[in-house]
Amino acid sequence: MKTSLFVTVENTIASLNVSSIREERRDILKSLTDYIKSKAEANEPININFICTHNSRRSHLTQIWAQTMAAYYKINGVTCYSGGTEATAMFPKVGETLQNQGFRVIQLSNQNNPVYAIKYGENHPAVVAFSKIYSDDFNPKSDFAAIMTCSSADGGCPFVAGCDKRIAITYEDPKASDGTPEQTEVYATRSLQIATEMKYVFSQLKS
Repeated sequence: MKTSLFVTVENTIASLNVSSIREERRDILKSLTDYIKSKAEANEPININFICTHNSRRSHLTQIWAQTMAAYYKINGVTCYSGGTEATAMFPKVGETLQNQGFRVIQLSNQNNPVYAIKYGENHPAVVAFSKIYSDDFNPKSDFAAIMTCSSADGGCPFVAGCDKRIAITYEDPKASDGTPEQTEVYATRSLQIATEMKYVFSQLKS
């Protein structure tokens, strides 16, 4: 399948085994597949906002992998966003992890909340990554799916204004490994878990 993604990204995707996803987890992921499918069948834009507390780790990883998988499976009309219940900064280890898994990460600014351009293919638009609240002007105001990627945001943000679907797809925070010898491995493992699940979500649209 020719996708025009970087070969390094395609190699990472090819290594992902969706059969490793447990049945109960597949049931959760099916809600996102069904949402995307319903929008595609209605010929409507598919906007997905991945939300975590600080918009620093998991929400960025899910946004970037979901956008990448939409391109990989040629699902048109998908635009992925991310946000938090508060803004901090994208944690640098996230960018390093993505680089190690085949992406090009370009830092565009050096302030306390840096802006990054993350490329998954030469001729695909970069994902613009920086920390922001989920309702930031950069993100959609209506007609989007709100994907809660951490349990604290899911519990602390019971109402997401403007969303037409809210789905909890939560992940353990790799932050627990910060400052330990296991940090690189933990971030890589979490990123690949997210990538595998987003691969499953979008692969179901082609079945």
